Amino acid sequence: MNRMSAENIFTDYKIIAFAKIAEQVRKWRKEGRSLVFTNGCFDLLHAGHVRYLQTAATFGDIFMLGLNSDSSVRKLKGRQRPIMLQTDRAFLLSALEAIDCVVIFDEETP
Repeated sequence: MNRMSAENIFTDYKIIAFAKIAEQVRKWRKEGRSLVFTNGCFDLLHAGHVRYLQTAATFGDIFMLGLNSDSSVRKLKGRQRPIMLQTDRAFLLSALEAIDCVVIFDEETP
């Protein structure tokens, strides 16, 4: 299986580079859209995560998900983590209908 490279992950329209997210948020606010935000590691995505994300999405027009980068997951959970690379986690989360955009961040909490 071919892994997504860090260079091409941002070709998925739902995965927005950290450097571009502020611009996109301004655009949505100008359009009068209400924004919902949550964040997490989502290292091993499970049904509880999906239910939580589906429910969170109902609280606004645009649902943004902040995803901990591999380095921030290591800081939070130890050297053996993450199990799934940030590119794989971002791709899986962006495939969920409830999520409008995913942004990867390096801090422990955004």
